[in-house]
Amino acid sequence: MVNKMKEFKLTETEDYRELRDFFIENELEVSGEEPVPTDAVRSWRLADENLKPPKLVGGITLAKREGEFIIDGIAVDQAYRKHKLGSVLLDKAVDTVKSLSGERIYLVARAPGFFRTKGFETVPREDAPTFFECLTCPQYGVVCHPEVMKLSL
Repeated sequence: MVNKMKEFKLTETEDYRELRDFFIENELEVSGEEPVPTDAVRSWRLADENLKPPKLVGGITLAKREGEFIIDGIAVDQAYRKHKLGSVLLDKAVDTVKSLSGERIYLVARAPGFFRTKGFETVPREDAPTFFECLTCPQYGVVCHPEVMKLSL
């Protein structure tokens, strides 16, 4: 039996619409009604190169709010989560923040356990930039129990 290795390609993208749709398909809340202005810094898409055409299987958007770096969306297609692609995406964002002399990164985590393994710590909502839109989401408190988290660099 031949063990076919998956090949994935990480590329920077300016097509936020594709990522927004992907985030929604993977049950992330995406809203055009942000509490404060958000400045996108960079976005990346991760594709399965074994498929023709290559399939989008992961994405991440790095942004700034109130002068702080935030992960404004990160998702991996459920069928691909065993490949540790979330780590690939997050590592790219962290490396980018470091290269831009950032001191910390914030996010709202639906899977806080994953982010804890990457060094993120839960912080009170009031100690983070204003980006916690979860309170208006119908999933909040029902199937989603997010935590505001911070990684100090």
